[in-house]
Amino acid sequence: MKPPTQIVIDVLAGSLSPERDVSLRSGRRVADALRQLGATVIERDLDANTLHSWRTSPAECVVPLVHGAAGEDGALATLLEVLHLPFVGSESAACRLAFDKAVAKAHLGAWNIRTPAFVALPQTVFRELGASEVLAAVIDQLGLPLVVKPTRGGSAMGVSHVESSDQLPAAMMAAFAYSDTVLMERFIAGTELAICMLQDESGLRALPTISITPPGQLYDYDARYTAGLTQFTCPAALAPDHREAAVEAALAAHRAFGLQDWSRADLIVDNDGQPWILEVNAAPGMTETSLYPQALAAAGLDLGGTVLRLVQQAAERRVHR
Repeated sequence: MKPPTQIVIDVLAGSLSPERDVSLRSGRRVADALRQLGATVIERDLDANTLHSWRTSPAECVVPLVHGAAGEDGALATLLEVLHLPFVGSESAACRLAFDKAVAKAHLGAWNIRTPAFVALPQTVFRELGASEVLAAVIDQLGLPLVVKPTRGGSAMGVSHVESSDQLPAAMMAAFAYSDTVLMERFIAGTELAICMLQDESGLRALPTISITPPGQLYDYDARYTAGLTQFTCPAALAPDHREAAVEAALAAHRAFGLQDWSRADLIVDNDGQPWILEVNAAPGMTETSLYPQALAAAGLDLGGTVLRLVQQAAERRVHR
């Protein structure tokens, strides 16, 4: 088997999803980090020519960094599996399970992993039963404040913090712009964390915990991708037992979904030190302001070197199959 620096690596990004720009930034950063180590990299923008290119000249290993439905809902992983192309990241079944937020939260509950109470409803329910009556029932069940978000998609697009019932209709419209189904989730006050997972030859481990202090109530799109707008602390300033509980919850979530190579759990540690998993990302962002590279740096790990090890691991998985 070739050493990882001699494997031609396809870094796949882009697509036409609302997260295209974020994806391209992730792909560019990873490709640059790999080239600095002497790797041969092909940067591909996911489009109608991608499949033909792979069928005529199969990739030696693919690093998928396509964010949003086009890359994280399991469809892309399914194609790579059908083509027998080795790739970094989770298999299609795990991606499908983790991507839809309502499905993922139900799965977390089945594994007794704490996640905020929620209601997820499609747009048709509001049309057929009347939005005001449905929203009143949701508030009776969950209370206020709420976080409203699309069930599918990432980068906090279409996410709103709702403190009063009169704010809810606008929040629903913002979420419906990105998904036909909206998730309304009980707001948990506390410290927002990101815990990144790395699964390589050393096994599965959590990288240093990052605490997130956005300028407002939510860690939204602008807070995520505007340099200097959000304060990050790594390692997070938590009581040791609170940090341990959060890491255990993130590890349990990674295992529950059957993820591999890398992932990122987003969670809240409440004022009593209890961790609440908000969601788990099978394909974490790799931009200049993304959390996964920050966690790698805090662990003393190099982004390019980490990806190279995962490329080797992916190539070995294909051999074993």
